[in-house]
Amino acid sequence: MPPFVWTVLLLICSNGFMTYAWYYHLNKKEQWPLVAAIGISWLIALPEYILQVPGNRIGSATMSLAQLKIIQEGISLAVFSIYAITVAKQTPRWQDFVAMLLIFAAVAISFSGRPTQAMHPADANVFNGKQP
Repeated sequence: MPPFVWTVLLLICSNGFMTYAWYYHLNKKEQWPLVAAIGISWLIALPEYILQVPGNRIGSATMSLAQLKIIQEGISLAVFSIYAITVAKQTPRWQDFVAMLLIFAAVAISFSGRPTQAMHPADANVFNGKQP
């Protein structure tokens, strides 16, 4: 699989964990005191970092930092939208969808006209299991 695909998949998964860590406790305000919400959110966020760090390392082999950040924001909005609709049962307004589309346009603009970076040999080791 190309590095771009690995990066997107890892960032989608990491954003799923982070979205739950950031917002699920809001559904539990009555059951979870603030300290418990913070602790549980940190535990949910741990897998996010385990997925996000390699996703960004792999992505940095072929994308600039700006591209990594912009694609992360687009992924974050997509994951959040699914969460908001399916878990929180809140449908974004049409204005929210327009704002999200503008961010997706930013992703497209960021990737247009910019050559991809060549993969550094040390980064290629991520794909064959060797340590740099």
